[in-house]
Amino acid sequence: MGVKGTIFDIQSFSVHDGPGCRTTVFLTGCPLRCAWCANPESWTSGKHLMYAANVCKWDKGCRVCENVCPSHAIHFPEGQAPVVDLTACASCTTFDCVDICPNRALKQCVKEYTSEELLKILRRDFSSWGQNGGVTFSGGDPILQHDFLVEVLKGCRDLQIHTAIETSAYFDTARFLDVMQYIQFAFIDVKHMDPEAHKAGTGVGNQPILDNIRALVRSGWPGRLVLRQPTIGGYNDSEENARKVIAFMQENGLFEINLLKFHRMGQTKWEQLGKEYAYASKGDVTDETLQALQTLYLEAGIACYVGNHTSF
Repeated sequence: MGVKGTIFDIQSFSVHDGPGCRTTVFLTGCPLRCAWCANPESWTSGKHLMYAANVCKWDKGCRVCENVCPSHAIHFPEGQAPVVDLTACASCTTFDCVDICPNRALKQCVKEYTSEELLKILRRDFSSWGQNGGVTFSGGDPILQHDFLVEVLKGCRDLQIHTAIETSAYFDTARFLDVMQYIQFAFIDVKHMDPEAHKAGTGVGNQPILDNIRALVRSGWPGRLVLRQPTIGGYNDSEENARKVIAFMQENGLFEINLLKFHRMGQTKWEQLGKEYAYASKGDVTDETLQALQTLYLEAGIACYVGNHTSF
């Protein structure tokens, strides 16, 4: 029980992350860099700062954070909102500005947990899940914290807690399968079937992902697998891409996919991290496009769920 993990959020009463009511645990770290990512705070495994300018009360005279930063990373230009040098915060260990901010404009979004501390939270939530619920490990990508995740999963097995995962599957196959032996329900993202387009959108190719899905099927894994596609207008919403996904699914005996509609709910997080959000004015996909894609899958004999209209 000595391994520690880093987590940026724990959400109880989740109803869209697997069967029933669940507790979703968001672990830090991800091997992908999706340009539309809704959780960019997950990219950094260690503790780091986010600054929400929209709730800062500098215009009301609040400057309590100005002199507590040991790196002098917070500056107040005359008559302007404070400027926070987030790069200077990368090596911070105290985050005194977070503790003193009365409006939560400054946030340190990562917390360390031992496996026992996390299991204690899951045991607390157990009675709220109902018959079909459990825990879903998300991120980021939880498999990046392999040792911690396996330790927690073994604890879940001992407590008979239903386990689900949301993963990119972009890992060494042995490591991927080692985690999956403790998982009962899985979402695996297939963001694009063309390797170059996949790399352009996520920073990595798709071959390890497709190979790991094949390996999981060949392993005789007894769990339930639902492929997922965050459907991005102008990127992966074409009929051509859908037909390639269908062919891949049929080749591997897969029959469930969930098309997620693009949204910009993560845009403020990009801004709070001082990053430029590439999809601020593109990526929208219409309901008609999603319905047309759904029809392609259904005609191929594949169960296709759009958005939250699922059978989980």
